[in-house]
Amino acid sequence: MILAGDVGGTKTILALFKTEGDEVKCLKKEQFPSANYQTFTALLSEFLTDAACPQVAAVCIGVAGVVDNGRCETTNLPWVLSSKEIGERVNSQNVWLLNDLEAAAWGLLDLPERNFVELNPDAQSQQGHTAVVAAGTGLGEAIIAWDGAAHQVIASEGGHTDFSPTNEQEIALLRHLMEKYPEHVSWERLLSGEGLINIYQFLKHINYAQTNSETEQQMTERDPAAVIGEAGVSGSDALCVEALKLFCRLYGSESGNLALKCLPYGGVYLAGGIGAKILPVLQQGEFMRGFLAKGRCRAVLQKLSVKVCTNPEVALLGALSYAKKRLG
Repeated sequence: MILAGDVGGTKTILALFKTEGDEVKCLKKEQFPSANYQTFTALLSEFLTDAACPQVAAVCIGVAGVVDNGRCETTNLPWVLSSKEIGERVNSQNVWLLNDLEAAAWGLLDLPERNFVELNPDAQSQQGHTAVVAAGTGLGEAIIAWDGAAHQVIASEGGHTDFSPTNEQEIALLRHLMEKYPEHVSWERLLSGEGLINIYQFLKHINYAQTNSETEQQMTERDPAAVIGEAGVSGSDALCVEALKLFCRLYGSESGNLALKCLPYGGVYLAGGIGAKILPVLQQGEFMRGFLAKGRCRAVLQKLSVKVCTNPEVALLGALSYAKKRLG
């Protein structure tokens, strides 16, 4: 029995899988609002309260944060996860914590093609390294290295690198964000749920377009990022449309930055919760314009595949895949 998990700043998914050879059966799966729990241990205990749950042979959890020697202090939650503590809770020595993008990367390798949408009309199928970029509650980045025989996943905290503007509008955006984050403006401050709100507020600040009172009201009642995303996709609010357009261009720009650092001839994957939700806007071309705007290195990126993952449980499946590999 394998306990797999995907711990994020917004939600946490835990699932119990029974494995027999290549056959996998999910016995129990639950999703929890992460902010409702003071600790991961409390959430895990609630999940395991069902006395009918059989003995857990292994645990693998993908978690948003830096994993160091079996321990992780989560980036967007006040949690500390410990493989030792989790192992004691489930009575198993086979416990692995992965960075959430590391888990997602393992999951991407096993998904069928129907779970992806290609953004680059000039993409050519090649073999090699793969880059993974995921905008959601935060911004995650990882590299899937190919050595000619097997894949190895390299976790990173690339989402916390410095935001690098490329035109006058983006320079103004940086200045605006420096007032809010005087110590450091990272890419995550723009390419995340919080980031989409920041972009909207910037456009509102410079009076790009008149605010929509209905949109503003909805933002007080629901997740503001979701409201902006929905209005931007539907085209019902000029500020939201432009916010989503700028978000997509910046998403493409940072994805291109990662691509130049690892030359992912195997392609670039966009994971995370936001990509699938704003897919119609990503397909309009603004993302690829940002991705390819690399001057002399444009030709290096022109034929790379860039795919959006539409499976929302890729990190959970990746945690399961990793545990199976380690047990095998």
